[in-house]
Amino acid sequence: MLYHSTQNPAHRVDLKEAILRSLPPDNGLYMPDQFPVLGPEFWSNWRHLSFQEIGFAVAEAFFGEDVPAAALREIVEGTISFEAPVVGLAPGDHVLELFHGPTLAFKDFGARFMARLMAWLTRDDGRELTVLVATSGDTGGAVASAFHRVPGTRVIILYPKGKVSGLQEKQLTTLGDNITALEVDGSFDDCQRLVKSAFLDRELSERLNLTSANSINLARLVPQSFYYIHSARQLPEGIEPVFVIPSGNFGNLTAGLFATRLGLPVAQFVAATNANDVVPRYLASGRYQPVPSIATISNAMDVGAPSNFARMEALFGKSWEAMKEKISGYTFSDDATRAAIRTVKATLDYELDPHGAVGWLAAQKWRATHPGSATITLETAHPAKFLDVMEAELGQGSVEIPERLAILADREKVAIPMPADEAAFKAWLK
Repeated sequence: MLYHSTQNPAHRVDLKEAILRSLPPDNGLYMPDQFPVLGPEFWSNWRHLSFQEIGFAVAEAFFGEDVPAAALREIVEGTISFEAPVVGLAPGDHVLELFHGPTLAFKDFGARFMARLMAWLTRDDGRELTVLVATSGDTGGAVASAFHRVPGTRVIILYPKGKVSGLQEKQLTTLGDNITALEVDGSFDDCQRLVKSAFLDRELSERLNLTSANSINLARLVPQSFYYIHSARQLPEGIEPVFVIPSGNFGNLTAGLFATRLGLPVAQFVAATNANDVVPRYLASGRYQPVPSIATISNAMDVGAPSNFARMEALFGKSWEAMKEKISGYTFSDDATRAAIRTVKATLDYELDPHGAVGWLAAQKWRATHPGSATITLETAHPAKFLDVMEAELGQGSVEIPERLAILADREKVAIPMPADEAAFKAWLK
């Protein structure tokens, strides 16, 4: 299969180029030339398939022309070694728990798949691969875990100083070996801008053999579509879910749109954002106006210029009317998010992290005007990763800390300070 740039459909590359170079030279994003569709033989039996079997069917639909079935099966089975259960909170109110992986965040699915696919694509190259990633919290930890000590790779993680939680920061900065963390004096948007500047410097990109682990990379998005299909089959037959997605860079929602292209029936997507509401404002007005990001307690969603909006536009033929028909958008304040954390614990005995709380608020707002809907809110990270917020709302000791997080508390942070300056960053890379 060939892949083209969202900026220029005439710019087309093969799978290896699309995955390893990540970003087209025109600053667009890669999309498949033709979207695959899972056939009737899949949809007649999908409710009886395992999570791994669903993942393999999706991966083969996208990559089967380029990667042998045996290799793809091994990649998928190595990726999905943990569950993603749907938990019912109340009638019509469901949560999809995506935090059961090694770094307790949904990014584990994409990062683990991408690391394995890249290893297969570079198996005969003999060159070190440099993985650049900007993170607003969870991406960096998942990528660091997935690539830690992988031969032939080095990982450079850029994160905004003072804008990730303490335990998230420890996940980025304590592994060492082939993992380097850069503490950028700026926002996530600055980190993302620095990463893109390195890729658009073609001489630098070629010399260092750069690739990206952000959701600009298709290898991150395809495996995230696995759990949309996996979760939909956990609802009773005949019910089309409304997926509610806490959103920042909009890779997760884009992966859900990929699932619908494969044939998954979905009643609606709801984009739930914090104060960084550029997409909900677009859905309301038809005007897309990126702005500087605002720091909130749901920090992984603090994105003022979401990269994947270009893919969303492409999927809807750049039609605002078509997009607003399928995607609704709601935005909530930190105060509302804090209140939701308390309410859900008090009334439903369930602990939502700040991102899931934003999603839950959006689900309530949707069902208030669409009674009878079955919402599935994506709970994207374990509450313990945001201990300061959770304990402020629920009390000290209210959230159990999984051992793989608890052991990080005493580890020494190792990070290199970096200004939010493209010249300084590229000089450091060189």
